[in-house]
Amino acid sequence: MPDLKTQDLDRALGFAIPSRSARGRMVRLGPVLDTVLSAHAYPPAIEALLAEALTLAALIGSTLKDASGQLTMQAQNKGGVVELLVCDYKGGELRGYVQYDADRLAELPADPTLFALFGQGYLAITFDLAVTKERYQGIVPLDGDTLSQAAESYFVQSEQIPSLVRVAVRKRPDGSTIAGGLFLQHLPEGEDGRERLHTRLDHPEWEHVAALGGTMGADELAEPALPLETLIWRLFNEESEVRVLASIALAQGCRCTPEHIASVIGKFPIEEQRDMADAEGVITVDCKFCARNFPIRVGAELVSGN
Repeated sequence: MPDLKTQDLDRALGFAIPSRSARGRMVRLGPVLDTVLSAHAYPPAIEALLAEALTLAALIGSTLKDASGQLTMQAQNKGGVVELLVCDYKGGELRGYVQYDADRLAELPADPTLFALFGQGYLAITFDLAVTKERYQGIVPLDGDTLSQAAESYFVQSEQIPSLVRVAVRKRPDGSTIAGGLFLQHLPEGEDGRERLHTRLDHPEWEHVAALGGTMGADELAEPALPLETLIWRLFNEESEVRVLASIALAQGCRCTPEHIASVIGKFPIEEQRDMADAEGVITVDCKFCARNFPIRVGAELVSGN
């Protein structure tokens, strides 16, 4: 097995190109993906879909200035093969799961299209800002070839910010999964007397940055031996200045602690707790994200979590 110490994994790295009014994020995921995916026996097509979604959540979520804020992505279609995909990012922690129709999935090709998985589905991206208590949400149709294209459309349509999103997912011979992502945005200047950049998708500064970003290959994004700093340098080494920001460590982080589950159950009246309990007086709460069960006795006395 490759030495993880020599690989750049589970990290997000931001950067800015001041002269081009652009900012970006690079992400590479490894063990975090394996931890999330191993909680469920997903078939390969669903594993790849969730790996892409988690990478997108890390790319977009790590841009939040509010460290306690949360980014949630939800892709859904009533009656589709994939009934629901949810993943979120908060403070460097990622979690996600997929609910799907296994029988209908078995009828699809090994590498199904996004339309085959979702049909006329949609992608909702929600920002919850803890400091200001504000909440923003945008919804776009899943009418592209990938989730990444839908996320790119979200920023162009909902926020009117020219953006480029690229994600690559690779399954290694040892069974582990590696994913990498690139997120570029052209920021509005907005000073008095100057054109707001987000009103023009063909601004020459953005065309230059997007053209360079488009040269990044999937093999580079998903190659753990290549540091993220190296990838940024490969793309933008001819720019007059590229500011590399502090990196963010990424981890799997489900928030279903036993204490939290017990506190939620404890808020129900004792009569309702008894209705939810089995013959032995135990309420079993299962977490969709990490696939653990939390048996709680009526009266909110925690039994265990497994």
